[in-house]
Amino acid sequence: MTTAKALSGRPIRRRRERGVLPLLLGPSVLLIAVFVIAPAGYGVYLGLTDTQLTGWAARDPQFVGLENFRNLLGSEDFLASLGRTGEFVLWSAIVGQTVLGMVAALLLRTKWLRGKGLFGALVLLPMVVPEVVASLTWASVLSSNGDGTLNRLLALFGSGAAAPLQDHPMASVVIINVWRGIALAMIMFQAALEDIPDELIESARMDGASALQVFRHITLPLIRGPVFLYLLLTTITTVGVFGLVYFLTQGGPGQGTELASIYIFHRAFQYSQIGLGSAASVILFVLLMILGLTYARLAKVEV
Repeated sequence: MTTAKALSGRPIRRRRERGVLPLLLGPSVLLIAVFVIAPAGYGVYLGLTDTQLTGWAARDPQFVGLENFRNLLGSEDFLASLGRTGEFVLWSAIVGQTVLGMVAALLLRTKWLRGKGLFGALVLLPMVVPEVVASLTWASVLSSNGDGTLNRLLALFGSGAAAPLQDHPMASVVIINVWRGIALAMIMFQAALEDIPDELIESARMDGASALQVFRHITLPLIRGPVFLYLLLTTITTVGVFGLVYFLTQGGPGQGTELASIYIFHRAFQYSQIGLGSAASVILFVLLMILGLTYARLAKVEV
């Protein structure tokens, strides 16, 4: 009798759970739909029109289909901005932040390093600095004027004034972005390294494996998932970097640091071509989706 009642009560509980689930997920789904899906859909629509901020097209925008996309894919300026974005992501995110973040995490895991707290704090410090503050601070440090911090230091050693933001703009913004992003890499990699049993590493060392061999054949394969997850996250955030580069160089000198994000800003707001800027955003989003799926496949993560 008790078993029969329990069995008859299961459908009731299931119906109650099904009724509660929409109430729990409803607010989140609504917020995502309003603030993510709807703006993205509107951006795709704008990319199919000749919408502008000024002029006749601002009053009566027309549907132009794929014309904006054809113009962008045939534009040397846009393709060059994509190339500069790829270069920026490669050296800043994939090479700089990932490699130095891994080195910092491995150092924190070692037993011989003294002052780990201070070392970790110094690495984490750039993470808490707002992007605008960091940009303006570095602009002051690397200023080509004699009052710049770098030039004052050079003057102490009798060296001439330097202008890294004018002479080596891409290298400068890459180094600054690595400085800001290394903290997240260190945190994620350190958490992944903590899950590796110490006994496994000690056994490999007792068998005669060097530190490099241990890292290559044991450590790296075991943290493959977190590494590719970080690569995905840092690629997305680095592609979207705008304020840091804009406040430092505004895309110059010339177009030396005009990344895709700055190109979109210039077309959409400086030249009032909202439709063209929206189309460029859609192309950038598609490229990010392809890259993200590639990372997921390499990490053997089910999507």
